[in-house]
Amino acid sequence: MPGVSDSGPSTSSTETATPLGARKKVHFGSIHDAVRAGDVKQLSEIVQRGASINEVDVLHKFTPLHWAAHSGSLECLHWLLWHGADISQVTARGWTAAHISAIRGQDACMQALIINGANLAAQDDRGCTPLHLAATHGHSFTLQIMLRSGVDPSVTDKREWKPVHYAAFHGRLGCLQLLVKWGCSVEDVDYNGNLPVHLAAMEGHLHCFKFLLSRMSSASQGLKAFNDNGENVLDLAQRFFKQNILQFIRGSEYEGNDPTDQETLAFPGHVAAFKGDLEMLKKLIEDGVININERDNNGSTLMHKAAGQGHIECLQWLIKMGADNNITNKAREKPSDVAKRHCAVLGFTLMSVIHVELIFVYGMRFAHLAAVKLLEGLQKYDIDDANEINENDIRFFIRHGVEGSTDAKDDLGLSESDKTDARGLSKSCRASWSMNDYAERS
Repeated sequence: MPGVSDSGPSTSSTETATPLGARKKVHFGSIHDAVRAGDVKQLSEIVQRGASINEVDVLHKFTPLHWAAHSGSLECLHWLLWHGADISQVTARGWTAAHISAIRGQDACMQALIINGANLAAQDDRGCTPLHLAATHGHSFTLQIMLRSGVDPSVTDKREWKPVHYAAFHGRLGCLQLLVKWGCSVEDVDYNGNLPVHLAAMEGHLHCFKFLLSRMSSASQGLKAFNDNGENVLDLAQRFFKQNILQFIRGSEYEGNDPTDQETLAFPGHVAAFKGDLEMLKKLIEDGVININERDNNGSTLMHKAAGQGHIECLQWLIKMGADNNITNKAREKPSDVAKRHCAVLGFTLMSVIHVELIFVYGMRFAHLAAVKLLEGLQKYDIDDANEINENDIRFFIRHGVEGSTDAKDDLGLSESDKTDARGLSKSCRASWSMNDYAERS
């Protein structure tokens, strides 16, 4: 934690060994040392000798309550609260004990502070509440404890950053998903006009970037939106050299948008493949108007376009006619890579669509999955869904935030048993999946 060391007891503490190897009792030199060590008995003795229960240490300007929250000394924290410790006292940076608990991810201490009336709306010298700090440091479970207490999840700091901005900037996907579930908007801007998706792009947090795009009213809107400096996500990714974001954006430009909107009408076969118009595609190729492996300005073939949209019949026909499925586009993607990428993106979309769109999107995702199987000849393919949050599953909070940045390869992965269930579902239940089934699962 900035400005706070994790040093142990001061040099005034003593600890010696007897000839038999047994250790004598440590005598702490200050109330703060006793609290850091979690020694309630010595804490009580030191207070009885006249030490103030709200004594501020010289170095960090912490009270005993701050140190209890910092070290997770729950018993000491309870003792201090029972004996009238000032729960609202702040450090030089404006932190209350609740701020410290949020920074350190001390869940039990946070719960105790809330029960004893801690003000979760208190702001530090930057305008940050404990909610902002928990989102910053990726402590999803601590964040959930505060949200359940009724705190406003959309409070702003002095830069007009909300907790969702902090989660996006620091790559805390678990916190980001939790905040969105609790009603936070992903389309609020800060004082520079930055959306959360801008912040994720400039820091290179790809999983957060994808998630934010999927939760916006329009993904293209998120890609095109400018901040007050006239920069969109592509500009920011270029300025800060975030290659993973650049590759994803450029890949989306290659395969994700309607070619007719990108002035590629000079490639009618690509338009037909993109739209799944097999009859037009057959006519163009059989009449010799186009070559079956023709590339557009982005290096994409007809198979890239069909794979990107999950048009299985077009892919089957192109393969039958001898199309090359190993050609790579400028993003160095084969048609199978395009299908896999869009399958993953639709996985995010599944979690955000309204019910009237569900059947279409779910069908699209299985179409992309089938495209991957067709192109790679796979019999099994693991579906990595962006799972809904299970608030009762502690494993979620371990994966997302408590262990640090969640921007890792396995952020959205399922367990082996979950993957087996997912494969079984895709084989046996595709035709019978109903709206009610999905509503129960979500």
